[in-house]
Amino acid sequence: MKANNNNLISIDAMLDAEYGKVGTPEREEFRREAYAYCMGQIINEARKQEKITQQELAEKIGTNKTYISRIEKGIIEPGIGTFCRIIDALGLKMEIVRPVLY
Repeated sequence: MKANNNNLISIDAMLDAEYGKVGTPEREEFRREAYAYCMGQIINEARKQEKITQQELAEKIGTNKTYISRIEKGIIEPGIGTFCRIIDALGLKMEIVRPVLY
């Protein structure tokens, strides 16, 4: 990893060194784990803002507390149907949009 004069390191270079180049199985696995973790944190924060427990959320969507806990920790990713039920139960909405390309 090369550092510039300010001792800054490129995130891409750091990820390449740690997990391999984009497209490699190791990098893809890291991306999936990071995505699951971020999704879990979003759900966790939204649940706390709504002031409901994992048990209450689980009951609202027809699952159990352990499953909600594993989602929030990023251990598992819910299927799209479960994800939509979670979003609805937390009073959130999801938008699917095309990215703006420059």
